[in-house]
Amino acid sequence: MSSIAGVELPDFGSESNPPQILSATYRSRMAAAVERMARAGLDVLAVYADREHSATMAYLTGMDPRFEEALLLIGKGGNALLLVGNECEGYVPDEKPALTVELFQDFSLMGQPRGSSRPLRAILSDFGVGRDVRVGCVGWKCYDVALTGAPDRASDLPSYIVDVLRDLTGSAENVTNATDLFTNPANGLRVVGIEPEQIAAFEYASIQTSTSTLAAMRALREGVREDELERWLVTRGLPLSCHRMISFGRSSLRGLSSPSANRAALGDVYTIGFGVAGALTSRAGFIARGPADVSEGVRDHYARFAANYFDVVCAWYGALRLGVTGGEVFAAVERVRDDSLYRLAVNPGHTLHLDEWVHSPFAAGSTVPLNSGMALQMDIIPVSKGPFCYANAEDGVVLADASLRAALARDYPACWRRIQARRSFMDQTLGIPLDEAVLPLSNMPAYLPPYVMSPERVFVNR
Repeated sequence: MSSIAGVELPDFGSESNPPQILSATYRSRMAAAVERMARAGLDVLAVYADREHSATMAYLTGMDPRFEEALLLIGKGGNALLLVGNECEGYVPDEKPALTVELFQDFSLMGQPRGSSRPLRAILSDFGVGRDVRVGCVGWKCYDVALTGAPDRASDLPSYIVDVLRDLTGSAENVTNATDLFTNPANGLRVVGIEPEQIAAFEYASIQTSTSTLAAMRALREGVREDELERWLVTRGLPLSCHRMISFGRSSLRGLSSPSANRAALGDVYTIGFGVAGALTSRAGFIARGPADVSEGVRDHYARFAANYFDVVCAWYGALRLGVTGGEVFAAVERVRDDSLYRLAVNPGHTLHLDEWVHSPFAAGSTVPLNSGMALQMDIIPVSKGPFCYANAEDGVVLADASLRAALARDYPACWRRIQARRSFMDQTLGIPLDEAVLPLSNMPAYLPPYVMSPERVFVNR
């Protein structure tokens, strides 16, 4: 049962340089992709990326296209061809896996030169796309049979690419959606088996999002503008995984809204959300010193709402362990949630990678097991059934078995020490014991002051 207590948030430290993904890791990922496509009966993978949806391509190559589109073709023999536009031709990382890079200028912005590229049909044909060749398209999402009718053939790749693939292979049946190879919540390549250096990189990202969000919370005061507070959300060169979100008062009803000139008032709801590749941190509550600053019609409801929300957060963390199913975590949350106070906007959590939301194993009845090397987001969004109020304590963790924990401790000892300090804080100070496999990445793990102007008064589980 949650209560509010005086707590000093420790300084868990930071990392001066972002951990780098090794060339050998990219080669290993490419080999794993080739093995998966063979198991799926595919001859070619076509991995598409644009500015918004580039996580799978970045996972395989280290490149996220800027301004443009890109297409990575992978053959069943391990050969790979990366098609890029004018401005990305010089952006391809030097430390890339074994692949050939070719300029395809229709991936460039309109009005730029188009005279130095081969036609797409010729490129695909020369790569081996022909009659009866099985092509798997990897985009952003898989689709539901009830909504699309033919989810295996539904693709979010642009029609001008899919049309040529279908024509060359001779049938729409030969061109399928293969995004699941990377995003399936049970065994997707970007969901399970995250490497030690990727965990360290995610921890670095989470330090940035959490310390920035904490700085913004500490700078919150009456009269400050949303767009003034935004300056505390610092990326340190990491690409954003979503736009920065700061809102006060009625603006918070539009939870995804960007910062505006709106000014904070005492008794307002606030929301802050900040995400970069590999991490997102969000906090929400009241711009207040205590209950007396909250309007009388909301005060009592919010006290119950926020306390039960924190109970749910504790239940989520406490249910995590290797082998438990997403449905069991969902049930643990539902046993604690007070349905009279709020509903959940979406799933109680999801998997995390370079993109903020990959998939979610957390649903009623889900049999998807939680495995070592999963990055998970405690993303529980409560929607009040009474007067408008809000609470949020979103952060990320990684699940790791003994072997992965040992590798992380050996290769990234400072990261490991910070993780152990966070685990101790959650257990000893906040009263949230964690299974040994749960590695918190945020520098304010489960830290939630319901009244942000009293940052030392936070929820604890006792």
